[in-house]
Amino acid sequence: MQKHIVILGAGYGGLMCALEARKKLTVDDARITLVNKHDYHQLVTQLHETAVGARTDRATRIALGKVVSGKDIDVVKGTVSRIDPEQKTVQLEHGEVITYDYVVVALGSEAEYFGVPGMKEHAFILKTVNQARLIRAHIHSCFARYLYERKPELLRFVVGGAGFSGIELVGELADALPKYAEEAGVDYSLVELYNVEAMPSILPGFDPELVKLAQESLASRGVRFVTGVAVAEVQPGQCLLKNGEVIETETMIWTGGVRGNQIVVEAGFETEPRGRAKVDAYLQSVNQKDAYLVGDCAFVLGENGRPLPPTAQLAWQMGAAVGQSLYHDIKGGVKEEFKPVILGSLASLGRKDCVGKVGKSYKMKGRMAYMVKEAGNYRYLAKIGSVFH
Repeated sequence: MQKHIVILGAGYGGLMCALEARKKLTVDDARITLVNKHDYHQLVTQLHETAVGARTDRATRIALGKVVSGKDIDVVKGTVSRIDPEQKTVQLEHGEVITYDYVVVALGSEAEYFGVPGMKEHAFILKTVNQARLIRAHIHSCFARYLYERKPELLRFVVGGAGFSGIELVGELADALPKYAEEAGVDYSLVELYNVEAMPSILPGFDPELVKLAQESLASRGVRFVTGVAVAEVQPGQCLLKNGEVIETETMIWTGGVRGNQIVVEAGFETEPRGRAKVDAYLQSVNQKDAYLVGDCAFVLGENGRPLPPTAQLAWQMGAAVGQSLYHDIKGGVKEEFKPVILGSLASLGRKDCVGKVGKSYKMKGRMAYMVKEAGNYRYLAKIGSVFH
């Protein structure tokens, strides 16, 4: 009997799961439905480039119809509002109800504001192409307005959080802001770029030697670091720090944390405190065995017993693994436990610099590291069959 596999979210994990499952299962074995808010796949790892105009919107969007063309995967454009594991149904905002035999939840994460007053209301976040467009338009507006209003806070930009996402955005801004100033006819010496991090250093947990290189590279391009100090509050035109300092700014971009999707919590999946679902060795929910969770939705421990960070390479590996597990669920055989292969961690620092590790210990920096990171992007595109999108 044909089974119905419903995959929620066409991010790195969800899309890879759909492609891998269809590669293994015939149409007679399973009907595969991929539900996504948009009719395109977003290359989220490149949004920091789109946010400053270094990469076009089109370059970070891939039409789902093109990726799944000829693969017998049904794409439903819609926003998930509710999952009912007991009834095995998914409710969409426009009213449609989809029944499943197996569900794969790949809905990604939400911004974690840590209860900071005003952060959600007054800060930008960077998780979608549309949010990247909004940030880019806002920066243009700040330079244009400055010519008429002469408010210093219009030329003062603050990025909260110095993890990979924050540092990559800071690097792009450090490269792009001089060009924005030149185009607007604004003296670049008036522009200020801050990076605020509650931890003692940027890139927490990263190799200290590479952290030092990254900080020196960014500081040489004018980045002002405020580390060991958390944001206390965000108000219109102000970022208030816990040490009492106030940064007058019209631009606060928050990259300081993520939490699991609230829909996962409301569905009754067992979760950890930040809303990510607990899963077994096969990435199945620990309390709903017909449900798999991948990507930022899932709480997965590494060999050292610490949670694995939410990265794109981890998400697509999880998606591929679940695609294979679904084959065994339907056709029989022995499922394999999920064993991630971390190929490296590379943080770009703008268009010409990058630091990170390849494998477990090989350190890289500079232009070569940036090229290796770009090669990783092409590797992923090759896996989904969209190198020349």
